[in-house]
Parts: sequence; structure tokens; C-alpha cells
Amino acid sequence: MARRRQAVTIKHVAADAGVSLQTVSRVVNKEAGVRPEMAARVQEAIDRLGYVPSIAAQRMGGSRSYLIVALNDRERTIADWRAREGTDWVDQMLLGGMLTCATYGYRMIVELVDTHSDHIERELMGAIAALQPDGVILTPPHSENPLIINLLESHGISFARIGSRRAGPGFALTMDDERAASSATEHLVALGHERIGFIAGPSEYQLSAWRAEGWRAAMAAAGLEDDLLARGDFSFASGQAAAAALLDAAEPATAIIASNDQMALATLETCRDRKLVVPRDVSLISFDNTPIVRFAHPPLTAIDQPIADLAARAVELIIAELAGREAPPQPIIVPATLDLRRSTARRR
Repeated sequence: MARRRQAVTIKHVAADAGVSLQTVSRVVNKEAGVRPEMAARVQEAIDRLGYVPSIAAQRMGGSRSYLIVALNDRERTIADWRAREGTDWVDQMLLGGMLTCATYGYRMIVELVDTHSDHIERELMGAIAALQPDGVILTPPHSENPLIINLLESHGISFARIGSRRAGPGFALTMDDERAASSATEHLVALGHERIGFIAGPSEYQLSAWRAEGWRAAMAAAGLEDDLLARGDFSFASGQAAAAALLDAAEPATAIIASNDQMALATLETCRDRKLVVPRDVSLISFDNTPIVRFAHPPLTAIDQPIADLAARAVELIIAELAGREAPPQPIIVPATLDLRRSTARRR
């Protein structure tokens, strides 16, 4: 019978490098207080021996769980999963968050919490008690929920708020939605459009207001009227109704910006139903830039939300705070970009 190979432990690394267990733990956790030459010696031993840190070994420096939990909106996330319509917010969040966590020896999981639930405090406390996370990432609309924010602060849990620029506890991170909407509007203005409609998202999301403000600011800067505003709830059906309102105006829109991909696709469908060709008759820009808009006909110009980068930065901030490093000025901006495709053209 083959003999089982002995697993390499933190003790083997410490002995090989000639340092204490605590020093190895600090190097594994990327904590301050280890001289560069000693850290290099420990890392060389880790690489040579093929050591894989265990949670137990990582906890040697304290009572950490080495787990970061991302809280996402339950109702909307489940609806997106069931619809199977190509949304990838959670995928991108996991991409940025999980890879960055792995770099620092952490793990990341997603918990779904309903912001509108009367039992949100009990749900959240149950998750915290079961998982004992070192840090929490809040995504919209949780990132603006004072009950969640105050609860995490009262329990001394490090947390980051994606999609927030409000002063207060936790790290506020934003892609600057206002500037993103302005850049989309400016692109359409440069193409000669004057009647530019905007489909805003639901008011429970603060970013909906920021995007509308960015559109208004760009319209005002161009000397144009901002009377073509409709509101949806991020669903396809609401996008159809909003698009119809903008196209039925006394002076209809020749270009439309939708606050998410589903409402943009609904606008595209509404145009087709009316025998309007995008972009010949109506130019169209979306937010999100999920995979589905790249395969639409035509492929949609879209604001690309840097979700992976935001999640990665949130993880870095939480881990830096746990290590005692000073926080940077806030809000922290990870800017969005405008991906140009074939759904915008010069006004006829």
C-alpha cells in the first residue's frame, strides 16, 4: 500500500526559513511588521515546499475567520437568475472579490438579503453569527441602508459600500454614475442629437438619481431641454413603457439612454415594433454592459460598470483596515467607461 505523503504545515515553513510561526503567519496574511528580506525568505520556503495556508494557520495571529461576505439584494438577484437573461453583476463581483481574497489568503461568499424585509436585522445577525466574517461588502441598495450600516458598525465589522458616496462608517466606493451618464449624453450631443431621452431606474437606488442628474447636467451644458425623462424599475416591461412614453412625446426622442441593459433591450424591441431602426432613427445607449447587449442587433453602446474592479478594491480596503493601515480619502472612485458599438449614429 502506498504511503500517504505528509502534508506541508506552517511548522515546516517556519523551520525551513528559520523564523517563528508568527512570522510565517504575518507573511501569509500580508501583514506589516516583517522585514523585506525575512518576508522574501519565508515566501521562498513557501514556494519551495508547496505550502498551502490553512484557515487554522491563518488564525494564529488572532481570532479572524478570513472570510468576507458580500451582501446582495435577494429579490432582484433571484429574479435575474431565474430569468436567465444574461445579467452578470454577481459573476463580476465574484471575479473581482474572490480573486483578490485568494491573493491575501481569504475566502469570499455571497449572501442574499432582502432590504425590504421586516426581518432584515434578524436575517443579517443570523448570517453574521453563523459565518463570523472579518468583513462585509454591501451592494446597492444595501449600501445605502442605515439599518444594515449601523448594525455592522455596532458589531465592529469592517465593511465597504459599493455604489455609495455618502459620508459615514465603512468605505464608500462609486463608479461615479453621474459622470458616466454625462459622458453618454455628451456622446449623443456630439452626434447632433438634441432630443435625448433618459430612462431612470427605481428611486430606492441612489444611483438612479445620480445617473439622472448626470444626464440633466450634460443637457444643460449643451443648452438642451431635459424634459424627456421616464422612470422604470430595471425590468424589461418597465423599459417598454418608458420607451413608449419617450417616443410618444410631442417632440419624440431621437436618442435614448437606459439605466440598465434590460430596459435598453426593451427600448430596442419597442423601436422595432414601431418600425424604427436603431441607430438610423433612434440612437440607444445602455448601462451595465452585460454579455447580452454585445450580441443584440445591433450591438449596444453601453456604459461598462467596473463591478469586478469595485469588488476587488472593496476587498483590499477591508483587509488593509484589518491590518491597521490608514484608509484613503473617500469616496473612492473606480470610473466607468463608455464602450462604443453600433447602436449610436449621427442624427438624421
